[in-house]
Order: sequence, then C-alpha cells, then structure tokens
Amino acid sequence: MEVLIGYCIFINFIGFIIMKVDKQRAIEHRWRVPELHLWGIALLGGSLGAWMGMQTYRHKTKRPLFRFGLPLVTFLYIGLMGYFLIV
Repeated sequence: MEVLIGYCIFINFIGFIIMKVDKQRAIEHRWRVPELHLWGIALLGGSLGAWMGMQTYRHKTKRPLFRFGLPLVTFLYIGLMGYFLIV
C-alpha cells in the first residue's frame, strides 16, 4: 500500500512539473514536450498532477482534449482507486 501511495505522489508530481516545463518552453519558443508524452504521464496515473499543472500554469486550457480529457481520466483513476481500496 505504501508503495502505491508513493508511486501516486511521484507520478502526479511529474505530471505537474511536465506541464510547467512545457509551458515555459512554449513561452520561450523552444522545443516542446510532445502531447503523447503528456498523455502518457496522465495515463500512468499522473492525470491529477497534470490537471493541476494545466490549471496553475494556464497551459493547454483551450484544447478540448485536455480541458475535458484530463478531468475525465482523473475521475476514472480516483474511482478505480476507491474501488480497489474497498475490494
């Protein structure tokens, strides 16, 4: 259980930071983090961190796939975690 909690904290921290890095690179007109990588982190469990990063840094908020997709994936993960903790 402790390993799972540690993993969740770590992957969500990575999701938050990767949004910050991509936003900073966008401002500086530098090479960007591919969206596939952003979604990969989210689908590996970092969707809450990525969603929080998206809101904090106002990054990708106009993209419908991110605006609706990240919250959806976050709620699905929360539901799955709740289910597996109960069962």
